[in-house]
Amino acid sequence: MQYVFDFTEGSKDQRDLLGGKGANLAEMTSLGLPVPPGFTISTKACRTYLATGREPDGLADEIEWHLSGLESGMGKRLGDATDPLLVSVRSGAKFSMPGMMDTVLNVGLTDTSVEGLAAVAGDERFAWDSYRRLIQMFGKTVLGVDGEHFDKALEARKHARGASSDVDLDVADLHELVAEFKEIVRRESDVDFPQDPREQLDRAIHAVFESWNTERARIYRRQERIPDDLGTAVNVVAMVFGNLGPDSGTGVAFTRDPATGEQGVYGDYLPNAQGEDVVAGIRNTLALAELERLDKASYDQLLDIMETLEKHYRDLCDIEFTIERGKLWMLQTRVGKRTAAAAFRIAGQLVDEGLIDADEALSRVTGAQLAQLMFPQFDPAAARTAIARGMAASPGAAVGRAAFDSATAVEWAQRGDDVILVRRETNPDDLRGMVASRGVLTSRGGKTSHAAVVARGMGRTCVVGVEALRVDPRAREFTTPDGARVAEGDVISIDGGTGEVFLGEVPVVPSAVVDALYGDAAPSAPTGPSTAADGARQEVVDAVLRLMRHADDRRRMEVRANADTGEDARRARDLGAAGIGLCRTEHMFLGARRKIVEHVILARTPEQRDAGLDELRPLQRADFTEILEAMDGHPVTIRLLDPPLHEFLPDITDLSVRVAVGDATGSPDQEAAALLAEVQRLHEQNPMLGMRGVRLGLVVPGLFQLQVRAIAEAAASLLARGLDPRPQIMVPLVAAVQELEAIRDMAEATVAEVAAETGTELRFPIGTMIELPRAAMTAHEIAEAAEFFSFGTNDLTQTTWGFSRDDVEATFFPAYLERGIFGVSPFESLDADGVGRLVSIAAWEGKETRGDLELGVCGEHGGDPDSIHFFESIKLDYVSCSPFRVPVARLEAGRAALATEGSDSR
Repeated sequence: MQYVFDFTEGSKDQRDLLGGKGANLAEMTSLGLPVPPGFTISTKACRTYLATGREPDGLADEIEWHLSGLESGMGKRLGDATDPLLVSVRSGAKFSMPGMMDTVLNVGLTDTSVEGLAAVAGDERFAWDSYRRLIQMFGKTVLGVDGEHFDKALEARKHARGASSDVDLDVADLHELVAEFKEIVRRESDVDFPQDPREQLDRAIHAVFESWNTERARIYRRQERIPDDLGTAVNVVAMVFGNLGPDSGTGVAFTRDPATGEQGVYGDYLPNAQGEDVVAGIRNTLALAELERLDKASYDQLLDIMETLEKHYRDLCDIEFTIERGKLWMLQTRVGKRTAAAAFRIAGQLVDEGLIDADEALSRVTGAQLAQLMFPQFDPAAARTAIARGMAASPGAAVGRAAFDSATAVEWAQRGDDVILVRRETNPDDLRGMVASRGVLTSRGGKTSHAAVVARGMGRTCVVGVEALRVDPRAREFTTPDGARVAEGDVISIDGGTGEVFLGEVPVVPSAVVDALYGDAAPSAPTGPSTAADGARQEVVDAVLRLMRHADDRRRMEVRANADTGEDARRARDLGAAGIGLCRTEHMFLGARRKIVEHVILARTPEQRDAGLDELRPLQRADFTEILEAMDGHPVTIRLLDPPLHEFLPDITDLSVRVAVGDATGSPDQEAAALLAEVQRLHEQNPMLGMRGVRLGLVVPGLFQLQVRAIAEAAASLLARGLDPRPQIMVPLVAAVQELEAIRDMAEATVAEVAAETGTELRFPIGTMIELPRAAMTAHEIAEAAEFFSFGTNDLTQTTWGFSRDDVEATFFPAYLERGIFGVSPFESLDADGVGRLVSIAAWEGKETRGDLELGVCGEHGGDPDSIHFFESIKLDYVSCSPFRVPVARLEAGRAALATEGSDSR
């Protein structure tokens, strides 16, 4: 088995084997771009190493063979004393995980080779700067030394010299730093920094393998839903140096602005620096356009390469490069992460430019990105106090309490507070705090710093490089140039679209995308003067509407909404819902009506019960009339009463207190005592698995009949007005076909009575919610009495897993997610292997019994993008979700249909 591949052997289509970085280095090599030579150790080698704790057999020989080839091609040997070859050792997983795994630069430098490098380069400072970087990175990454030790030593050295930056340190300073760093390694790891170049290389490779399972990498994979079993490739690349003086440097470039999608020259450049300096955000960068002034030849060549790569990849490209004494080298390219707004805007632009078609554009945006665009923005008319401005790194409006470390941000978020994480610069260890926060604010860094890249990928609002702020993590505060002080816990607001920072809370307003999606009308022509920002926003809105229409053309499944009121139904219809997939009638019995239902359940005589039912019927009829009218011409699936019985009974503790007080005061409360006896008789240890759903309808005479009659009367009244009501009656919690048959007989008889009374032709589909494992496993029987199935995946998840959502999400779920037992909560995204298998079996067997059986889903999973793709794969007819998620579901249903077509064609 081959484990190691030269850059001349691979292509961009081999990401599974070579990782994204290795595959793209190979692709750029094949395009003839200036890529330093090197080789990639495959993900297969990593997986074997992580599984066994050692290298796979033969890997060492392959590395030696490729290293010899690299040395021969370069005319240098690794770590040679006179003219050393140095290499970088970089991670590179299939999916981009910026900053989450480890890199070691300048491998091959030793006490002797550093002198050779200084002589060859004619720059002693450069050589010793490179050596101190290696010891620092090797100590932290390979030997596990706390990086704070090196940072403190570097800061102390700069302070002693009155230097503001590490580039201001001279050769003598760097000699002393190297000695100090080596002592830190010896003290903190109990070993000396290795002087054997090949030992450095082997240990660096192992460290990169092991970085796949660091805590920050695991957290990032959970956040981005990247599988844990992929492993990372390792890229060994001949070093090129951006820290060789003012005619050298390093940078990151984007072929389009990843924050806005704007076409132009975007990126960061640092003269006299190595690549990690840019992404770490430890020095504030120059705008990429400044490179034209510093080195026009390299700048022009870079722009040509950027154009080549964008046309080749047919997408926004993220590029890392180094200039070594006027020679441009390409160190990496990948399809760049981008904000939600940029994703839609770029997709539309690439269609217009003829690089991709509408199907490809639709595949490049996601429902999660659309949801981000639907969040509110700051009210432009609201008063605000701006205190600083930085770089707009990831858009959105975020308001929260300032927290100056990740642990605090996580703690506050867990107790329900909105948080803004404030740092000088973030590093991979801050990922927990970034996940927990509404937004991220840093005083250093640029648009390609760690904070910016990770925040964009997660959809977090982010402002970086706010140099005017003096962030003091120890004092837990920041100050502004005019002396204003913001302490930890103070509320601030940040605008990721403009880079502005505001004191206090700024009100927010709905997004322009939401306004446009209501009714999905074509965008109106501008009515007044507009700014470039207005034009950019309009381009995003236009792209969203355009891709939404294409998704509607492509999707097979309908999208319906969960709505319990006429107002919600109208909102859902305005957002594109094709009906109501779930109308929960229990929500109609809150407030004053709850007491009436209580009287029906506790009635001692038929007359008492009938009086309560008669009181409820006109109220229910009005409820159903409003919803059916709002959804005129579209199906409305009405679920009969489904709450646990205890929700409609007096509180047992209150009754017990009333009885006890009466007895103690000598004035017995006879009414309370009688009610208490009845409630105790009906009391259940586990109400969610007790008297609810169809069981309540069968045991409490007239309750379901009241609802069916109200539905029929509402439909008859609307038909008389010339409307087209289309109710569907759904019976909840059915476990056996006999339960459904009994309710169906009653419902059909009741509808027939109303039809005769009103002289109207009435016929409604009657079906059931599949929410119990037994119902799923006996679907072939239940389908004989059901005209439709609606999968209630919330309860089906609870009953399949055997836990209550209300109890477990705050107890053991965090530990399960932390330990990787869950990649994501099964209530957030459908458990395809367990719950999904039940849904698939029930859908198939139901269709076998009744070919025209309608199949839908109405749990929370109906609005989850990953779950929608599963439902498309098993050919459900519709999904139903909350009104606000309807556009997300429409988009994902279109994308799922495309993905399924592509899978079927293969």
